[in-house]
Amino acid sequence: MIFDIIGWIGMILVLLAYILVSNNKITNGFAYQILNLVAAILMAIGLYPKNAWFSFTLQVIWGIVAIIALIKLRKK
Repeated sequence: MIFDIIGWIGMILVLLAYILVSNNKITNGFAYQILNLVAAILMAIGLYPKNAWFSFTLQVIWGIVAIIALIKLRKK
């Protein structure tokens, strides 16, 4: 049950990030990438006990992309 709640929160965050960027409320910058990273971590936590490895792997990759973007933003 707790893993489902964590996964749902992650899903809400990824949708929130997308909605905010799509409506020009935030840019593809620090806030957007942090939302994506936290969302990916939470969804991965929610997926791990379900052995949904394809979705879990997607979230790990999504998180890595966010980390790389954050590193590039920091170097600017």
